[in-house]
Amino acid sequence: MAPIDVLIHLLNFLAPALGVALLLALFARLFVRNRAGARSLWTQTAVNFVACAVALGLSLWFFGRDGKMASYAAMLLCGASSQWLMQQGWKA
Repeated sequence: MAPIDVLIHLLNFLAPALGVALLLALFARLFVRNRAGARSLWTQTAVNFVACAVALGLSLWFFGRDGKMASYAAMLLCGASSQWLMQQGWKA
């Protein structure tokens, strides 16, 4: 496989993680009141992206293939958990 093909495959693998991370950060701005622990939109997106990408990577390792619904559920759960931690949701 050519290097450009590897890059395209990697970007397509990580695209759902980026989309979920950005939507989580945007919806948190809309629906959750500002708290003292709130960070900037880009920081929240970056942290959520890393959490989602790790979940996808671990799911790929565990299942041996990409695109399972369990992988996307784990990605969403990890992203939502990281957003909850950044918003200090336990202090509600």
